[in-house]
Amino acid sequence: MSEGAYQRLWAASHGTLQELLGGEQALQDAVPGRERQAFRYRLAALYLRYLGLLRRLDAVYDQMAQPQKRLLARRLLDGVAGRVLELKDELVCVDLCETHCLDRVLQDLALTPADLEVPIPKYFQLEQPSTVKEWHQKLAEILSRMEVTQESPPGMLRTEAVILVQSTERARQGRLRAAFMREIRREEERDRKVREDRRPKISQDQAALIIQKVWKGHLQRRRTQQDRRAEMEFIGMVSPAQRNSLGAGELDPQEGAQAEGGGAGPGRERLGGTARRWVRNDAVTGQFPDYPDESLGGSCLIFADKTPEQVRMELQVQPQEGKKVKETSKDGDQDKKEEKKKEKEEKAKKGEAETMLKVSPSKFIPGISAEHQEYIKVWANRNGSKHPSQSFDPEILREEKQKEVEAELRVQVDELMRQELKSLRLAVDKEDGRPMKTPKRKPSKKTGKRKKEKDLTPNRSLESLYEELVISGLLKKSDSVALKDYIGDCLYLGSALMLANKLPMPSLFDIRQNMALYGVLRLGSADIHSLAPLIRSILLVGPSGAGKKMLVHAVCTETGALLFDLSPGNLQGKYPGKAGAQMLVHMVFKVARLLQPSVIWIGDAEKNFYKKIPKEERQMDPKRIRKDLGKAVRLLRPGDRVMLIGTTEQPQLADMKGLCRLYERILLVPRPDYASRYVLWKHLIEARTQVSPSLDLSALASVSDGYTSGHILQASQAVLNDRRLLQLSRRPLGASEFLGQLAKLDPVYCEEEESLKDWYFKTPLGKKSMKLSKDQVEAEEAKLAKEKKRK
Repeated sequence: MSEGAYQRLWAASHGTLQELLGGEQALQDAVPGRERQAFRYRLAALYLRYLGLLRRLDAVYDQMAQPQKRLLARRLLDGVAGRVLELKDELVCVDLCETHCLDRVLQDLALTPADLEVPIPKYFQLEQPSTVKEWHQKLAEILSRMEVTQESPPGMLRTEAVILVQSTERARQGRLRAAFMREIRREEERDRKVREDRRPKISQDQAALIIQKVWKGHLQRRRTQQDRRAEMEFIGMVSPAQRNSLGAGELDPQEGAQAEGGGAGPGRERLGGTARRWVRNDAVTGQFPDYPDESLGGSCLIFADKTPEQVRMELQVQPQEGKKVKETSKDGDQDKKEEKKKEKEEKAKKGEAETMLKVSPSKFIPGISAEHQEYIKVWANRNGSKHPSQSFDPEILREEKQKEVEAELRVQVDELMRQELKSLRLAVDKEDGRPMKTPKRKPSKKTGKRKKEKDLTPNRSLESLYEELVISGLLKKSDSVALKDYIGDCLYLGSALMLANKLPMPSLFDIRQNMALYGVLRLGSADIHSLAPLIRSILLVGPSGAGKKMLVHAVCTETGALLFDLSPGNLQGKYPGKAGAQMLVHMVFKVARLLQPSVIWIGDAEKNFYKKIPKEERQMDPKRIRKDLGKAVRLLRPGDRVMLIGTTEQPQLADMKGLCRLYERILLVPRPDYASRYVLWKHLIEARTQVSPSLDLSALASVSDGYTSGHILQASQAVLNDRRLLQLSRRPLGASEFLGQLAKLDPVYCEEEESLKDWYFKTPLGKKSMKLSKDQVEAEEAKLAKEKKRK
């Protein structure tokens, strides 16, 4: 696509954004619980439209060349991604489930299941900070050194070792002798030239070079003077008329400073002169004014077109308004309490107390609307052919820098004017014989400060902690796996199952989408993480071979995050004792915060919350970091791009309350359904060879029911070896070959899957989901009973 095509896509995206911002207000109105389906439909439609906008903005930002437009596109991209995360959380609150069946909404919006895919912004990998790459390189270096030290050196005879040492020593002495002789020859050559001719001759090229240096220096000095004059005019130190009168001469800064109000920009003396005139005009009344505080805007109130009386009245009115607001707020609170009591009484009488559905205020919408307005004011009507080289626009850059300079100068002028007013008051008080009054300090309001975490390693450098974690095996190199490599198709019968009052199981496609939303989008950008709904931990529950560990590595690959391994099996024998466990957790979370984004992985997460520790694992002591881990996770705040991800196959062995308290999001990873198995078989076979007509993929997907993605991968790798690929021309592939390999593996039995389902529906979100489904069934039965009575 050309540059013009992306510009048109950029304009069309803003048109869509304007429509979406107009539809946001409709979701702010509270809706009764009986209209849950209609409210969910509107929320899902808005979610899908924001997903499409996110996809388009990602393409625009990736291909746009104009740097100032890229800054605006980047802010919009982060804002839309954050809004997608907010809508996802709202959908979870409405559906009371982590997966959603949106096929009806897709059909009404004329979209395909591919539009459900959550796009991962390309800049997560392309624009990683250099520090992240440096720490990954350091990790590879430490691991390579550890591999070298672990390998035993090959044996060598004593005579061979002596010969090797002698040869290297002789070579070293020879190099030193050669360098010494080279220096002696250079000195002799230099002395000979001096004796031949006392005056060194200059060649024609050398003379031309000297002339060029002198002339270029003269040109550069002239250019520097011109730039200095332009800068002085820009900051208001000299007017254009004075600049023309000075001509090519040197500019006097003092003369430029005396030009009060003559510069185009807000010069320091111009701002100071304006402030002095304001003080002088107000001092006619007999008293010096109070200079506006920095929290109220400082001299911005003075530089506005207002008289001193108006500014003084505003400063006096503000504390009075604050008192009135407090008084009215107290009265208003009492009135509101009385109104609430009346409403509760009325609802109790009428029996119409019901839950209300409402979307919480968004933290991203104000920023998105501000960026959209900036596009309309600055870029909507600006001709793109004005900058064919896609460089900076000097007019916009000048306006931005002028505002920055004005803000910096205003702070300096405010400080000087406060000092002048203070000295003037002291002088007047001395002349009149008044006692000098010390200004009263306003009592500072104590804000609730959260307790800071005690640093157990205050004298340790980050490099030493990093190397210690790598050597101890707690910081590992993640596998390079993309999230799109987690193959799976969406669930096509979700709405049909919900109509039949059955809770559908999530598909592998849903799991991939949830990991993109909960893990990748939040860890990939600091701006998104600081405002998005905070999620500190995720628990992946599923049978062996479902791809839980692969998802963890995919999150690290997509975001460039470091991988810390706190699995109970990896901690055995490391940092023993209570103090050792506390130091271990502290070091991991300290390094993770300093080198964010970071992922802390705990395999076999149920072992940290065992109901009863098995005898063979008592020596491991898997519960020793349980308390410290919970405290460290709760200390994570918005902006700390650190996420705890746990994986487990047997959550039934753990204490439900403790496990759900530590992990905020619990995702059930099931075995693949028919659609996912078909797509997975096709992808794995086509990665090695073409699918022959004799191979029935549909039958293969049907027969492999009960096997996980890992089982299917093992079977395909065992069949499609190099030897079998060479025989394809004579003997095509058959489904029986794969079935023979699958028969050697143990499938996931129905009892195991049902036990995982039962456990999931005992979690807090699972209980709410079951209660909602029961309420819906009871409501339908009540409607049918009423209809029968009417008939």
